[in-house]
Amino acid sequence: MSQDGVDLETSLGYLLKEASSALRAAMEAALRPLGMTVTHYSCLELLAQRPGMSSSELARGAFVTRQSMSVLLQALERDGYVTRPAEAPVGKVLPTQLTPRGRRSLARATVAVRSVEVRMLGGLTQEKQSDAYQILQSMIQSLRNEDEGGSRR
Repeated sequence: MSQDGVDLETSLGYLLKEASSALRAAMEAALRPLGMTVTHYSCLELLAQRPGMSSSELARGAFVTRQSMSVLLQALERDGYVTRPAEAPVGKVLPTQLTPRGRRSLARATVAVRSVEVRMLGGLTQEKQSDAYQILQSMIQSLRNEDEGGSRR
C-alpha cells in the first residue's frame, strides 16, 4: 500500500469490483456456448420482465451505452429475438418485445446464469446469502442517497 493509497487487500470497493469481474467472466463463459453475451442475456431478461422497454431504458438496465444497446437491438431484431414497430406509437420510443424465439433463447440462458449464481453462492448458508443480499442492497442505497444530493447521471 502506498502512503496515501488504498490497500487493495482490505479495500471493500476493490473486492466488490473483483467479485463483479469474476461473476461477469463466469457468466460470459456460461453464455458463450449459447451464442450469447451477458449484455444480450440482460436485454432479453429485462424485456421478459418489462415488455415494451425503450432502447434507452434497456441500456440503463444492462449498464451499457445507448449506442451499444441500439446496435444489439438491431442484431436481435434481425435474428428474430425481438420485434419493434416500424414507427413509434407515441413520441420517438420504439417499444421492444420478445419473440417466441427470444423467449426460448432466454429460457436456455437463464439455466446457464442460474448455475453460475448457484456456484457463486455454494459456500454460503441461506442465512449468509440473505445477509449478503441485505448488505449489498444497503450499500447501493447509501451510494444512491448520496448521489441524490449532488449530480446524478
